[in-house]
Amino acid sequence: MRAVTDVGRRVMVAMTATTVALIPTAAMAGTERPGGGDQGGTQTGGGQSAGKLTSFVQTTGDKREPGAKSEGFTAEGNWTPPACWYEPRSPEQLKAYIEAVYNETANTPGQLPHAGAAVAQFKQIYEDGEYKNYNLDKAGQGAFWVGVRAEGRELEPAAQACNDLPRWVDNGAAPPQNAITPEMLGRIAYGEINLPQTKVSLAPAGNTKVNLGTWAWLDKGVFNDKSVTATLNAGGVTISATATARPASVRLKPGTQDATLHPGSGECAFNPGGGAGVPFAAGSENQTPPCGITYLRSSGNGTFPLQASVTWNAGWTGSNGQRGGLPSGAMEGEPQNVTVQEIQAVNR
Repeated sequence: MRAVTDVGRRVMVAMTATTVALIPTAAMAGTERPGGGDQGGTQTGGGQSAGKLTSFVQTTGDKREPGAKSEGFTAEGNWTPPACWYEPRSPEQLKAYIEAVYNETANTPGQLPHAGAAVAQFKQIYEDGEYKNYNLDKAGQGAFWVGVRAEGRELEPAAQACNDLPRWVDNGAAPPQNAITPEMLGRIAYGEINLPQTKVSLAPAGNTKVNLGTWAWLDKGVFNDKSVTATLNAGGVTISATATARPASVRLKPGTQDATLHPGSGECAFNPGGGAGVPFAAGSENQTPPCGITYLRSSGNGTFPLQASVTWNAGWTGSNGQRGGLPSGAMEGEPQNVTVQEIQAVNR
């Protein structure tokens, strides 16, 4: 990408000081960390509304509901999805966006004079400045690459890596640094995966006895591989990537030191077909659970806060055949209160 011209820099500074909504590179892309919500197929973005540029990246699969937050998930290394990237736009699409920005500014009551001047300068660059009539005569020969930012992260330092004004790139030429790639799409997809909240099934459920094995398990119908695919189809570029999170193990914390864990590490591996542990079956009362807890004392008049967390491993596969890893993470469940009672002896 060529360096931003002095005029372009002045435009960016003036527009940033005026309103974030009119920054040419600001975009709504809706990425979060995995967790929360349910399955859907809505797209991340795909156009512009007045002066707001949105990403053309679409995500489908086991994804969160729009606006849902990640509750309880912590990725290794404090990982977050990409804060910004560059995407291609056709001359017609860029023209529509710039004219929307210009008209919105011109029609906003009480707008400061320098805001209108800055947007007019921005418009002039593509109408009759560095470019002529938005390069409409070059349609199909290349694309403008525009910076987009993840929704809610526009002011983060990492999002400022995509501050350059839209620049034309001929077909076959190298795209700008931070241009969207399958790897980046994999990271975007991972940020939208819906991971189930961690809550183990127990037997006995919620009320157990001292020295009685309490069985714990996770349903394979809920705790299995989760995938989201992110696709970009814009400006003659079509790429995609699928991120997949796989449950690896569940760790049990009994809420007291007076307990024996099964297995001794307290970490139960997931079964090949999904789920962890073994559901309790009648007749197994006197057996040691493959995944569970034996409490060694009563909880008295209270309860023990049993807590479980699932470790998820993740990776991505791109439409170009590339693949790579993504940070593992743990989904911590809310405490599950367990009442433990002494076994009452019967005197005859």
